[in-house]
Amino acid sequence: MLTPKRHALILEELSKKQTITIQDLVDLMHVSESTIRRDLSELEKQALLKRVHGGAIAVSQIKDEPSVQEKKQRGTTEKKEIAQYAAALVEDYDVIYLDAGTTTYEMIPFLKDRPITVVTNGLMHLDLLQHYQISTYIIGGKVKDKTGAVIGSVALKQIEHYHFNMAFIGANGVDLTFGYSTPDPEEGDLKEKALSLSDQRFVLADHSKLQTKSAYRFSELSEATLITDRLLETDRIDYEKNTDILEAMT
Repeated sequence: MLTPKRHALILEELSKKQTITIQDLVDLMHVSESTIRRDLSELEKQALLKRVHGGAIAVSQIKDEPSVQEKKQRGTTEKKEIAQYAAALVEDYDVIYLDAGTTTYEMIPFLKDRPITVVTNGLMHLDLLQHYQISTYIIGGKVKDKTGAVIGSVALKQIEHYHFNMAFIGANGVDLTFGYSTPDPEEGDLKEKALSLSDQRFVLADHSKLQTKSAYRFSELSEATLITDRLLETDRIDYEKNTDILEAMT
């Protein structure tokens, strides 16, 4: 198949699905992975798609991620409700993973005076964890300027040394078919890895994140329990078919 034809097919698939994998394209066009990788690189140079780990996403799916300060100003009450509910699930002497993010940040005051250990990739969490004298380990790696999240290949290698009783992960999007998603592929990879290393897996997301998609999927809905503030009855029926749900309603 000639290169222009392959490029046209790739863009056609992206327009339908928004996200594609290298393996999907190999199966579709019966060419080698190296050929597909070259095609994706060329299309990225033309600003027609964005390469991510294992595939590509449509340019229309890429949005600027809000800063920490912007996130903190959104849904404060709901985030605290979710955080308090999530923190109550933690048992003494647990080793837990706290993902970078404003909702997981709100969990910290509810964990004070608990004999637990926290592992986190959130630089913004450190001052508060130290203030409450909570035993803490920080994952090392590349730091995102906007959010203070530690990400990248170094972080992925470091986190592999841990095992967690519970992992609490933030998400920008929670969609019935697409799953849990985030704007940043590197951060998404770390979320996925943290979930895989945990006995119990929780995603924290207020109702505004439901029925939305971000650029990069890091988990199917079925692979983690969703903790949210509230659900419409019609939404509850649909979501309960795909995942376990805990509602943090006061």
